[in-house]
Amino acid sequence: MDKILVLAEKPSVGKDIARVLKCNIKCNGYMEGNKYIVTWALGHLVTLADPEVYDEKYKVWKLEDLPMLPVHLKLVVIKQSSKQFNTVKEQLNRKDVKEIVIATDAGREGELVARWILEKARINKPIKRLWISSQTDKAINEGFANLKIGSQYDNLFRAAQCRAEADWVVGLNVSRALTCKYNAQLTAGRVQSSALAMIIHREEEINNFKPKDYFVINAKARGFILKWRDKNNNSNIFEEDKANKVVTATKGREAKIIDVSENFKKQYSPALYDLTELQRDANRIFGYSAKQTLSIMQRLYENYKILTYPRTDSRYISTDIVATLPERLKAISFGSYRIFASEILKSKINVHKGFVDNSKISDHHAIIPTEERVNFSILSSEEKNIYDLVVKRFLSVMLPPYEYIQTSIIADINGESFVAKGSVIKSKGWKAVYDKMIGLNEDDENNESQVLPTVKRDDKISISAVEIQKLKTKPPIRFTEGTLLSAMESPQKYIKLDKEYAKTLGETGGIGTVATRADIIEKLFNMFYIEKKGKEIIPTSKGKQIIELVPEELKSPLLTAQWEQELELISKGKRQPNEFTDKMREYAEKLVKDIKYSEDKFRHDNITGNKCPNCGKYMLEVKGKYGVMNVCQDRNCGHRENVSKFTNARCPECKKKLELRGDGEGRIYICKSCGFREKASSFNKRFKENEGKINKRDVTKYINKINEENKKSINSALADALSKLNLD
Repeated sequence: MDKILVLAEKPSVGKDIARVLKCNIKCNGYMEGNKYIVTWALGHLVTLADPEVYDEKYKVWKLEDLPMLPVHLKLVVIKQSSKQFNTVKEQLNRKDVKEIVIATDAGREGELVARWILEKARINKPIKRLWISSQTDKAINEGFANLKIGSQYDNLFRAAQCRAEADWVVGLNVSRALTCKYNAQLTAGRVQSSALAMIIHREEEINNFKPKDYFVINAKARGFILKWRDKNNNSNIFEEDKANKVVTATKGREAKIIDVSENFKKQYSPALYDLTELQRDANRIFGYSAKQTLSIMQRLYENYKILTYPRTDSRYISTDIVATLPERLKAISFGSYRIFASEILKSKINVHKGFVDNSKISDHHAIIPTEERVNFSILSSEEKNIYDLVVKRFLSVMLPPYEYIQTSIIADINGESFVAKGSVIKSKGWKAVYDKMIGLNEDDENNESQVLPTVKRDDKISISAVEIQKLKTKPPIRFTEGTLLSAMESPQKYIKLDKEYAKTLGETGGIGTVATRADIIEKLFNMFYIEKKGKEIIPTSKGKQIIELVPEELKSPLLTAQWEQELELISKGKRQPNEFTDKMREYAEKLVKDIKYSEDKFRHDNITGNKCPNCGKYMLEVKGKYGVMNVCQDRNCGHRENVSKFTNARCPECKKKLELRGDGEGRIYICKSCGFREKASSFNKRFKENEGKINKRDVTKYINKINEENKKSINSALADALSKLNLD
C-alpha cells in the first residue's frame, strides 16, 4: 500500500501529528500507521559546510586567505544529529512512500529546514505543504484536509536560502577577518552590529547629556492641586527669576475659575500580541529576557498546545478565525477569566478592525489561545505568567472600551493661569480584566487621577500655598531587553535617517525578525559586548571597540532593511535569487578589504592578574548575563572559569540581590551595594530556619533552568557554522 511521509521540525510536533493521523507503531526516529509515516528533524539536520570543506588552508585562520567565496555553497549533515538524518533519509527513500508532506514550522526558516533535508537526501517526489498556526488536534486535522501544493512555497525557500548564504558569506568572512586582524574573539554581523551600535549611541547620548535646572509651580487648593501653565500650555520654567516672579505674584491670592470642561472619553484595548510586544511586556512586568519568553511560548505552543504559533509579527487575526472564537473562549472559561469569557459569549461577539484585519497578516496571525482546554495546575509560574498575558489581551479586544469623564479646571490667580485635571471612571470595560495586575501600563504614573470638586465658572476658591519645585532635565534612559526589542523593530524611531530610508525600515519591520531578535540579544551578552546593571543594558569596552572596528555600513540598520526588502521580493517571485547573492559576495569582498587595510587597534582593558592554566596567558574578566567569569585572551585556547553568579538571594541588610563567589566550602555571598559578606554554608543554614527569605535549592534550580533555556538555539541555518568559531 502506498504511503505518505510527513516531515515535522521537532519530535514533540511530529509525535502530536502522528497521534492525530493514527500512526501508532513507534519506531526509532519515526512513527507509522496504515496511511502515514511521520518522522522529524531536530531543528536543522543539514547546514552550510564549514570553510575547510572547500579548501584545507581554511583550517588555519589567516587574514591573507580572505575572503572565502566558494562558487557554490555545499550542504553537510550536522554531525550531532546525523543519526536522525539517516533515519529521515531512509524513510524518505522508501519505495512505498509516494508523496511527502512538509510539516515543519510554517515560515521562511521552517521551509529551509525541510528543503535542505530533501536536497541532501536527493529526494524528488511530489511535495505538499501543511501550513497551520497552532498544534491542536483540530488545527492539524483541518490542515491535512487543506494541504497546499509544495511548489507554492518554492520562492519562500529560495528567499530563505539566499538569507542563509548571505549570512555565511558576510558573517563568516567579516568575523574571521576581525578575529585574525586583532587576535581577539570578535564577531560582527548585519543585525548584531546595528543593534549594538544603537546601544552605544544611546550610551553616548547619556554621557554627553548636560542636565538643566527647571521649575514647576503648584497651587494648593482644598483637596486638589492646580499646576501653572503659560500661554502655550507649557508647565516648565527654565529661568529661576521668572518662576520666583510667578510665585510672588500669586502667593496669598484667591483663584477665580475661568473654565470648567467635562469630556467623555473612550479608551480601547491595545491590539493582540505579536512575539515582540509579548517579549516587551514580559520583560517590563516580569523581568523575563526575550529568549526566555520565546522559550516559554514555544512550550505553551508545542507541548501544551494552548497558545498559537509564537514567531509571528502580526497583531491581528483573519476573518476565518472569527468562527472559532466561541470555542476558544469556552476553553479559557475558568478561574478569573470565566466571568469575562461568559460576558463576551452572552451576546454576539463584537468583531471590529481593532483585532480582525486580513490586510495586516502575513504568514501568521496574532498570538491567541487555542481551543484546547488547559490544566492550569501543571504549568510553571513562568508559563502561567505568559499564558495570563496572552489570555487577558485576547479577552480585552472583545470587551467594551474603558470609559471615563475627564474634567479640566482652568483658574486665574492674579493674571497667571493654573490648570487641574482629573477623571471619573464611568465604565472599566476591558480594564477590569487587569484589576489586580501590577505594571500593566508604562504611563500609569503620568495619569492625572486626582478627584476634583464640583465648581463652576466664576467661582472663587482659596489657595493655601503656592510652591515652587526645582527639578532637573533627565538624560535618555538606557535600553532594557524590552525597549531594545522596540528599537530593533522600529530603529527609525531611535536614530536619524532621511525619510526614504526611515520609510524602508518601517515597511520591512526593522532589523532581525521576531524569530531571531532574542538570539541576537543573547549573542551580544555571550560575546561580552554588553552587560546588565539591574534591567539596564550597558555596552562594555569590548562592545565599544568592536563598533569602532566594524565597517560603517554594517553598523547601520538600513543594510538589514534592504536585505529584508530584497528577500521579500524573492519570496514573491519578483526578484532573481542570484542577483541578491552576487551582490552579497561583492559586499563581503569589500568589507574584508576594509578590515585588512584598517589602521585601527584593539586592546584588552579587562586583563586580570590570573594566568590561564592551559596556556599561561593572562585571563580577562568579563561580566556575563548571569555572573562574572575569567576567560583566556587567546582565542585559540578558549579556557574560561566562573568567578561569581548572580542569585535571587537577598541581602539581609539592604535587600539587594547577592552574588555567590568561590567554589566548595569557600563559597561566599557578597553584596556589592552595602558590602555584606557571609559564607554560603552559614548563610543558607541561617535562612533555612526562616522559610521564605531564601531557598538555596530554588535559587539554584531557577538559575539552572534559565541557563538551559538560554542555551537552546532557535532554528538558524548558520548556527552550526558559527558555533565552530569558538566565539560564544
